[in-house]
Amino acid sequence: MCGITGFIQYRGGAAEDLARQCQRMADTIVHRGPDAGGVWVDPAFPLALGHRRLSIIDLTDAGAQPMTSACGRYVLSYNGEVYNFPRLRQEPGLSDYPYRGHCDTEVILAAVQHLGVAAAVSKLEGMFAFALWDRQEHCLWLARDRVGKKPLYYGWCGNSFLFGSELKALRQHPDFDPALDRDALGQYLQYGWVSQPRSIYRNVRKLPPGNLLKIPQACEPWSAAPTAYWSAAAVAEAGERNRFSGSYQDAIGQLDTVLHQAVGDRMVADVELGALLSGGIDSSMVVALMQQHSERPVKTFSIGFWEEKYNEAEYASAVARHLKTEHHEIYVTPDQALDVVEQLPHIYDEPFADSSQIPTYLVCKLAREQLKVVLTGDGGDEQMAGYKRYRECLSHWRNVQRIPGSARSVVQPVSSALGRGSWRFAKGYADEGRTVPRWTRKLGKVSQRSCNWAANSPQEILANKFNKCLAVDQFVPGAVSPATPLTDPSGWAQVQDPLLSMLHYDYTGYLPDDILVKVDRASMAVGLEARAPLLDQRVLELAWSLPTPYLFDGKTGKRVLRDLLMQYVPRELIDRPKRGFSVPIKEWLVGPLRDWAEDLVSEQTLREQGIFDVDSVRDAWHQHLYGWANHSELMWSILMFQAWWRAQ
Repeated sequence: MCGITGFIQYRGGAAEDLARQCQRMADTIVHRGPDAGGVWVDPAFPLALGHRRLSIIDLTDAGAQPMTSACGRYVLSYNGEVYNFPRLRQEPGLSDYPYRGHCDTEVILAAVQHLGVAAAVSKLEGMFAFALWDRQEHCLWLARDRVGKKPLYYGWCGNSFLFGSELKALRQHPDFDPALDRDALGQYLQYGWVSQPRSIYRNVRKLPPGNLLKIPQACEPWSAAPTAYWSAAAVAEAGERNRFSGSYQDAIGQLDTVLHQAVGDRMVADVELGALLSGGIDSSMVVALMQQHSERPVKTFSIGFWEEKYNEAEYASAVARHLKTEHHEIYVTPDQALDVVEQLPHIYDEPFADSSQIPTYLVCKLAREQLKVVLTGDGGDEQMAGYKRYRECLSHWRNVQRIPGSARSVVQPVSSALGRGSWRFAKGYADEGRTVPRWTRKLGKVSQRSCNWAANSPQEILANKFNKCLAVDQFVPGAVSPATPLTDPSGWAQVQDPLLSMLHYDYTGYLPDDILVKVDRASMAVGLEARAPLLDQRVLELAWSLPTPYLFDGKTGKRVLRDLLMQYVPRELIDRPKRGFSVPIKEWLVGPLRDWAEDLVSEQTLREQGIFDVDSVRDAWHQHLYGWANHSELMWSILMFQAWWRAQ
């Protein structure tokens, strides 16, 4: 695991100046690769590639980057792990490559040299983002893995093309343009993350998962567009056309096989590995299989909270005892968790508002005290219908379809009007210090949920589960809804099964832009590599080909995964409601975080800043404080932006 950065500087420059500038950019992401670093410059173009290394496979200098291919044509700066590199290394054409060491970086270069860039990337299985310079054609290639496990930002700023694993690296270049993308900001407040391909900056984008970008020598700004080498939609559509034909027991057996392969591939390392264990189905399954592959107890790590409502450490501990792992846990006090809040703008580098980022960072920090690599259970919910919201959305979609469209179209505006009216009434009570009437709170909830009745697809209902405000311009005047995986139906899988359509929607939206961002930034902030076996391509292809009843029994999801896990862990340790990895943000905002929050969203601060609709933000804050509505997620999004803005 590493960090990459670099630039093409069209105005020219001396080699030593390019190298110094690239080194400054790479220094900002030293946490992603604290073991070593390097810079490579082509002054004739001129181009610079920077790299920071976290040594996991081949700890010698034979794995140092940027790395030049044996033929001298290609130079690679690469972040990630390619898990099938031992198999690729034995393929015809690649086996003849003059390898110096045994790292996966050399295998990527061998594949590119033998097959070409596009064909080589399509063979890579793992998590990666890389920049590849073709010295013969004078073009730069950027690539990102299929699901988006590893980040990659890029953009044209001034006279330069910039790229890097994190925005902080791009900001070090003198041509960087910090202008905000107000459309992206509006969308961020709706969902809590900036959805690819946008970034919070107008002139910077994220390379979408499963895409390549080629920047030729004579490339006008934004004239080059990413091209997909893989499609999750195609996997979903193929899964529906070619359903798994075996029995339910056959499905359990096949899942066991592919998960063993996925876990085994991710246990290849020249350093010790461990696992993050929450005690849920996904992480317990991964740890159970790791223990099958390991000759000694696997080190597992979990975090607990003293507040019972949010604590899952006891479940993780019970699973660890059964599997006989070497278990480590910490119980975090509110003060310890709140100390992390001040670090979040630097860690996440872009506004990001999933409050479970706090415990995720803390458990990664705990694991890094002993290890460099952990396996996680990320991806199980999005592939195997694990979220409770799927059941709720399916039920609502059935109800919506029974109501004529003409009737549904009037529900939202009427409900919104009732909500606004009830708040105006309730605000009078709140301003006088009196308890807000309960009936006004109920009308407010009706208003917040009314958008579902106008939905035209299961995906829209699912989107509303994330939606924290009615429109992108509600808090950001003038913002319009940008085209993202959440808003652009042209990218949605064309399938008839509503559950499969929602799984694909989450896989291409929520998973890469929330879950994987959260884990990548939290783990890499402490120099920890996090590998996710459940995101293996073979697991996805099997999961999305299974008949719906194999995944979802009408009440709970992950049926096949749950039943497979029971072959390794007793039912009583895992058969319980899903809690999630959350913290008491609602309570903190009216308690220990209230002064911090009030400072960030004070009327004076908002008016001087000139970004938000002041009245809308202040109303939302007061509605939360007075108990009229639970705006904890919305306010956390606003506060995370404000903290990020102040830290710039």
